[in-house]
Amino acid sequence: MILSGTEICKRLGDHSVQGDLVIRPYSEECQQPASYDLRAHGNAVLKKGTCTLISSLEWVELPPDLAGTLRCRSSFGRKGIILGAGFVDPGFRGHLTLCLSNLGSTDIDIYQNDRIVQMVFYEVRGGRQLYQGRYQDSTGVVEADNA
Repeated sequence: MILSGTEICKRLGDHSVQGDLVIRPYSEECQQPASYDLRAHGNAVLKKGTCTLISSLEWVELPPDLAGTLRCRSSFGRKGIILGAGFVDPGFRGHLTLCLSNLGSTDIDIYQNDRIVQMVFYEVRGGRQLYQGRYQDSTGVVEADNA
């Protein structure tokens, strides 16, 4: 089940370990009917033909019964931007590193607080395993390892 905007708001709190969904800083402007828009943390240029890593402004914590997918907002998609690596496991805590590739014909400027991706939340039933990978508690952009 996809969470509605109303349900997302009901689930917001301060502690994911207590079952709350955490989004800090939260903005009503970013709340959509069935998703939440994540904003850019800082300015960047998406050079044509390259992948650029950008950190979300928001710190996100998912409780054990929620997972999320990330989708590029359609306004950026129309400019040729695609998003890679778009799944967030239950139990994740941190800033999200957004992998944005520019397939368009020109460079695209991104500015601090631009809403660039949507996070869609899904209910996870019966899951017991929580994310404990290398990106847990990440701050800022986290590069991929070379393994």
